Amino acid sequence: MDKIVKIRVTEKIQLDQVRLGTLYAQLGETGAGNVISRAMEELAVRLAQCDTLWRARNFVQLRKHARSLIAIADQIGMHRLAQVAGDVTSCLDNADEIAVAATLSRMLRIGERSLSAIWAMEDLSL
Repeated sequence: MDKIVKIRVTEKIQLDQVRLGTLYAQLGETGAGNVISRAMEELAVRLAQCDTLWRARNFVQLRKHARSLIAIADQIGMHRLAQVAGDVTSCLDNADEIAVAATLSRMLRIGERSLSAIWAMEDLSL
């Protein structure tokens, strides 16, 4: 037992380009840019709050915040984040704290990487 293995968990992040394109077609460049910016800000705040609520063991509010992430993430094409936020909600509903810890960690990783992927886009006008 003198070897320690560190597992680095990564998963491919995909943004729904069709969803983003639809936002631009419906709202124009300025309108879509505003919607995406507000959604990104809200996602960043809620992800941080989820982590804080987990540490405080406030599962009722954690569930509420995880649920709210679903619609926001879907709105701007972050379907994987929305899916995992739903998984966190299901684990909370099942009162499975180990599963909550694992899925919440995954949600936070995916959330951070998804936000970075949008920020990295030089030209959001598809």
